[in-house]
This record gives sequence, C-alpha cells and structure tokens, in this order.
Amino acid sequence: LAPPTTVAGPTAAATHAAPPPPPPPAAGVVPSFSHVFVIVMENHEYNSVIGNPAAPYTNGLVANYGLATNYFAASHPSLPNYLALTAGSTFGIASDCTTCFVSATNIADQVEGSGRSWKAYMEDMPVPCYMGASSGNYAMKHNPFMYYNDIRNNTARCAAHVAPFTQFWVDMSSGVVPNFVWITPNTCNDTHDCPVGTGDAWLRSVVPTITGSAAFRNGGVLFITWDEGSSSAGCCSDSWGGHVATLVIAPNVISGFRSGVAENHYGLLRTIEDGFHLGHLGAAGWASNLPLREYFRY
Repeated sequence: LAPPTTVAGPTAAATHAAPPPPPPPAAGVVPSFSHVFVIVMENHEYNSVIGNPAAPYTNGLVANYGLATNYFAASHPSLPNYLALTAGSTFGIASDCTTCFVSATNIADQVEGSGRSWKAYMEDMPVPCYMGASSGNYAMKHNPFMYYNDIRNNTARCAAHVAPFTQFWVDMSSGVVPNFVWITPNTCNDTHDCPVGTGDAWLRSVVPTITGSAAFRNGGVLFITWDEGSSSAGCCSDSWGGHVATLVIAPNVISGFRSGVAENHYGLLRTIEDGFHLGHLGAAGWASNLPLREYFRY
C-alpha cells in the first residue's frame, strides 16, 4: 500500500507552541494640540501616588488615560524643576531662591510668538502678577513665570497673563480658554504641605472642568505631573529629581496605556513644543529627552 499522504504544515509541537508576543506599538508622533493644560503637583515619588488608596480619583484617571511609569524630575528642590518644565534648563539654580531671576526664552514666549494665547493660574496668588515671595498658601517658587525677566518686568504683559486661580473658573465658564494653560495649586492642594488625599480631592474638583470643555475635547491635552520626588532617582540626561508620576490625558490617548519609556520634565516641555509646532528650548532639544508621543492613537 502507498504510504499515507502528508500535508506540509506545522508539527504537532509547533501547533501547541505559544504565539510570539505582539510587537510593541509604534511610537508615532506627537499630535497637533489646540490647547495644552498643565497641572503641577508636589513632592511625591511615583509609588506614593500610583496605587495609593488615598488617591482614588488620580488612579481612576490612570485607568482611563495614559501613565508614564518611568518618568523622572529634573533636580531638587522645587524651583529648578519648574524652570526645566518651562524653559528647558535649571540655569544652575539649586535652591528655592526668590530673587534669582533669569533672562531666557520660555514656553510663554514661544506660545505668544506663535500667535497663540497663554495664561498661568496661581492658586492663592492675591492679585495678578503679585511680586511677593509668598502670600498665604501661595509660593512664588512654584510660579516659574515670575522668574523670567521678560514677563515680570513687563507689568502689563505680566498682569494679563499671570493670574489668581479664581480667574480660571471665569475663563473656563466663558469659553475663552487660552491655548496654553498652566495651573499651580496652592501649597496644600499640591500636596507639598498636605496629604496625597487632599491633592486628589482638589484634582477631582478641577479636572472635570477641563475635560468637559470644548477646548479639551477638540484637540486638547492635559498633563498632570509632580515637580520632584523624595529620592534622587533619575534617567536620561541630567535628570535626577526622583521617580514621579505623570499622567497624559486627552481624547485621543490610548485608554489605560502605561509607558515604560524613560522620560522626564525636559521631554514634557518638548511634547508641548512639538504639539504646537515650536522649536525646542535648551535640554528639550536633546536627543536623550524624548517627547511623550507613544500615548496617542494618532
């Protein structure tokens, strides 16, 4: 008898082998942004926030949007991180000094120069463009825009763009939302002086107004980051300010996406610049400081 006919194909062993893992998603590019919102919280390492039952709202956002799991602050203490986020450099500043002003191009200059609008909202700032180092729970060290000479020395420009947080509610309700919105909570609500749960409750009271706005829904993005952690963990180039959580929130973010790419404050600035089609300031232009681009579906 003729031997049984055989059909070329996988062996039995191969048939039962596990399929190869899917390739990682393509990094893609940073999409164009109509509006960018940035909220900066304070002084907590990643694990103090992510998975903390005292922060249910924040962790709910993580479940629905994007989370940078391998993200690092630039330096210590607070002020150098705020400068890194807005101008791509710490300018050699290693303290929370209140008279160490700098003459440097910053993200506000870039945004304004491109024909877009911007405003920084500071909780508990008593009056627009307040020049004092502190007032109640407001601290200038958490307000980078008052350190740039071309803003603080231009009274009319400063007063029009650096406002108390009460103005945020007015602008959002009117629908006249700046293209670039920076928000600094007070020193309790940012968790600098108060527990993580306090900051979580504050985010719950503010974020829905952003995500419910037309500015956000039509090409907007919200970044929530922490200025520094409690360690000196770092990555990339000249970033050693601790491992901190950073959330990427947008209508076109991959839901529940977690990225293990090494990222930092300079890369966040680069992301904003790329989304607005601007040049790169300082270390935001270094190849080692990657933009946060893998979170977006397109």
